[in-house]
Amino acid sequence: MKQREKALKDGGQTGMWLRFVIASAALLLLYNNLGKLAEMVVGVLGFNRENHFGEALYFFVYEVPKVLLLLVAVVFVMGVVHTFVSPEKTRKMLSGKRTGVGNVMAAGLGIVTPFCSCSAVPLFIGFLQAGVPLGVTFSFLIAAPMVNEVALALLFGMFGWKIALTYMTMGLGIAITAGVVIEKLGMEGQLEEWVRQLLNSDVAESEAGRNISWSGRFGEGIGHVRSIVGKVWFYIVLGVGAGAGIHGYVPENFMASLMGENAWWSVPAAVLLGVPMYSNAAAILPIVQALLGKGAALGTAMAFMMSVIALSAPEMIILRKVLKPRLIITFAGVVAAGIVLVGYVFNLVL
Repeated sequence: MKQREKALKDGGQTGMWLRFVIASAALLLLYNNLGKLAEMVVGVLGFNRENHFGEALYFFVYEVPKVLLLLVAVVFVMGVVHTFVSPEKTRKMLSGKRTGVGNVMAAGLGIVTPFCSCSAVPLFIGFLQAGVPLGVTFSFLIAAPMVNEVALALLFGMFGWKIALTYMTMGLGIAITAGVVIEKLGMEGQLEEWVRQLLNSDVAESEAGRNISWSGRFGEGIGHVRSIVGKVWFYIVLGVGAGAGIHGYVPENFMASLMGENAWWSVPAAVLLGVPMYSNAAAILPIVQALLGKGAALGTAMAFMMSVIALSAPEMIILRKVLKPRLIITFAGVVAAGIVLVGYVFNLVL
């Protein structure tokens, strides 16, 4: 009888792993072909990317599933991780380090994760879900879109190693400093209630270290996906929709005309202009190059680029489901101040 039960259990485990592999492969295949899918949808609907609406539609069809797939994957993995290591243990491990060490580690992780700001939000939620301190998660959220290998490689190719190195140093400085400041302000109370419940969840504590089956761990991951994705998906669609409209309709010449003079107000103006935009480093750098070719100052163009990548309005819309307005304003204010400072430094030194 026991041998039969063991055989049935082993068979169930094998089937579960097979379903997991098939589902993962299908999602990966879908993720890798989102560009083709978006092109097909635009074509089937009778539009093309040469007009404003067609480009905006392509952006929306591509970005919405991309961000949602990332969110599902990250939240599922963190839900499984919860059954091994509790948020309380994670917090204790990080609290034993000197102030700023966790921020440096998170900002460094951002260098190797080439996500746009909205795509970084799922990992931001996953970090909170794992019990990582709030300031550390913000260091990652800022660094991931702004200072990653894609941005650095393109900067090196377009402007040389000095500008790429300066950009990396200052971008990491913004990410680390902003995270430390937010941590020191003690703004965990400005997280939405459902996020605070993740921080204080005792589910992982009760499961961690217990000899539970993989099906139980996977069930925990699926439960996290249903809970978290179910709360934020609408805000993701709304945020990406705003970004699609901006991406498709805001003309490049409008930007150049306002940043063409190296006046004292050009840097803060560039930051304000960049906030409503939405793009990643790979997409915005050619625009920055065009702006420089039309007379924009280097620091002004870099400040514009940083604000587009790290402070986009669509990102703020998505974060609103996670953060209360006071924390969003604090985050945006600290990062914007850092970007303005970087813009002035670029203009003065380079």
